Amino acid sequence: MSLKIRIYGDRVLRTKGKEVEEFGSVIAPLLEQMVETMLVEGGVGLAAPQVGVSKRIAVVNPEPKNSETLIAMINPHIVAISSETTSVEEGCLSVPDIRANVIRPTSIEVAYQDGEGREHRIEIDGIVARIIQHEVDHLDGILFVDRLSLATKALIRSRLRNLSHRSKRET
Repeated sequence: MSLKIRIYGDRVLRTKGKEVEEFGSVIAPLLEQMVETMLVEGGVGLAAPQVGVSKRIAVVNPEPKNSETLIAMINPHIVAISSETTSVEEGCLSVPDIRANVIRPTSIEVAYQDGEGREHRIEIDGIVARIIQHEVDHLDGILFVDRLSLATKALIRSRLRNLSHRSKRET
């Protein structure tokens, strides 16, 4: 069963997610629902706050049709970033129909736990590094539109206001 995506303006998107302390069968159903929701909505990443759950959980899959590229991250923390950056167009399921260039480090090192609580630490670059940074931002209450230049924000201000009004009507 897929979950409802929360839209820009919903308070849960601005709340820092709580650390997860219980794993295994306690967290498995939410992880499965998040993966299904990400697939149904056509995303490559999804953070728990985007489905109304204020916990530090994210799923990432740059190749949605390939389950082997899926990464389920519990309590992820970016521990290192490269000094090299790049600007790439991003979008977000919680900010529909708005896309803009965002500058991010090209590579990162991220520490996280899997669904069973085992610890992992990976160095990653390219699109996967970008997706992880985007999802970890969600876990900290940050949206990609917060990383835009003032000029770009001014251009999309009315569209963001409309999304915020839509979000209030839906809750």
